Amino acid sequence: MSEFVIAPPELATLPVKGTDSRFPVRRVYCIGRNYAAHAVEMGHDPDKEPPFFFQKNPNNLVVGSEFPYPPKSEDVHHEAELAVALKSGGHNIPVEAALDHVYGYAVSLDMTRRDLQGAAKKMGRPWETGKAFEQSAPITPLVPVSESAHPDKGAIRLTVNGDLRQEGDLNQMIWKVPEMISYLSDYFELAAGDVILTGTPSGVGPVERGDKLVVTVDGLPSLEVTVV
Repeated sequence: MSEFVIAPPELATLPVKGTDSRFPVRRVYCIGRNYAAHAVEMGHDPDKEPPFFFQKNPNNLVVGSEFPYPPKSEDVHHEAELAVALKSGGHNIPVEAALDHVYGYAVSLDMTRRDLQGAAKKMGRPWETGKAFEQSAPITPLVPVSESAHPDKGAIRLTVNGDLRQEGDLNQMIWKVPEMISYLSDYFELAAGDVILTGTPSGVGPVERGDKLVVTVDGLPSLEVTVV
């Protein structure tokens, strides 16, 4: 006799590059406006703002070659990001110890229903309808730190149908990976399985069905998805 009154949901997991192993996903934290040029294009002054985070759902992370255009939106935007996966966590993690908690890295997209996010902003409401919809975070298999080291610089780019739309460098992040981990741990108890999307450079913009998106981060496998 099962102890569950309904069948438990499937555990969200990510593949690990070059292995048959899986990484179980616990939570997904996303930092907003973490590249100065992107903060400016969104109408904000990056020099005056502390970091802020929102969340996606674990099963929003999807490895695959297609991104289904979501319903209830006419303005879906691409945001290229570096993803960080944690192997351990805790409270009040010092910046100098933060990277000890990292399992690996991946290339990801934070797809956004910009029209719904904009409406939520105007009404002072949460962003889930704009950010946490199904398959809203395409991602590559994880690359363990033993293979990738800790990328703190290097180009991050996104092309749409071969045209360059987003370009930046990881060293342009306002809050670096160790600082993000430390800051988050002051407010949440981080743990193994947590994933952090580290922000996007300037150049975000709309996608249409049929578009092919390619995201590259130096030193990591590229992410390629087609909007369907």
